[in-house]
Amino acid sequence: MGRAFEFRKARKMKRWSAMSKAFTRIGKDIVMAVKEGGPDPDSNSRLRAVIQNAKAVNMPKDNIERAIKRASDKNQGDYKEVLFEGYAPHGIAVLVETATDNNTRTVANVRSYFNKCDGSLGTSGSVVFMFDHTCNFRINGEGLDPEEIELEFIDYGAEEVFVDDDGILIYAPFESFGAIQAELENRGIEILSSGFERIPQVTKPLTAEEASDVEKLLEKLEEDDDVQNVYHTMEEQAD
Repeated sequence: MGRAFEFRKARKMKRWSAMSKAFTRIGKDIVMAVKEGGPDPDSNSRLRAVIQNAKAVNMPKDNIERAIKRASDKNQGDYKEVLFEGYAPHGIAVLVETATDNNTRTVANVRSYFNKCDGSLGTSGSVVFMFDHTCNFRINGEGLDPEEIELEFIDYGAEEVFVDDDGILIYAPFESFGAIQAELENRGIEILSSGFERIPQVTKPLTAEEASDVEKLLEKLEEDDDVQNVYHTMEEQAD
């Protein structure tokens, strides 16, 4: 198995945001998708993907519909996606994906977390090159052969295909998202969820004490409502 498989396995064993945070994150995704391509999922592929993700975390249908309606209101502000780069203690690179309606607030908060936890907020381009920007799809594996899926979707950019408890996972470079989404839909293959991840090219092992220092920063970042995702180069610790 490749790096995507190991990354997914490690992440699954570690922290996942509380359900309320997941709903908040998806709510922002809905706003950005509607502002970009309109409220009709049939003609807005980004919104279709977000709705699939909402269903995957059991977000109630009424919540989804209300979020789309709110996003369609011209008085509803949009969110700007901003990427922050920096270092946690012990030389661990950190990427922070945010969606904010107040960049001044978000910059101040993120900088304060790094400073309080003995890290340092870097400049654009300082650590992003240490991560591969990928897209992924979880599909209903019933009646499908993962090896055949891998062979058939190589032409659309797929690099890794593997099975987990909840279906078949396809990983590909970020820019392959549209082509793979379109082909899955053309074939009538059910997409359970999809998204983007930044996979570290190399991870760094730390002692338990050092890892605890890094975790303090990661937890502060993940608790912030403007933060969508946090990625790092620390080797995940076994529980």
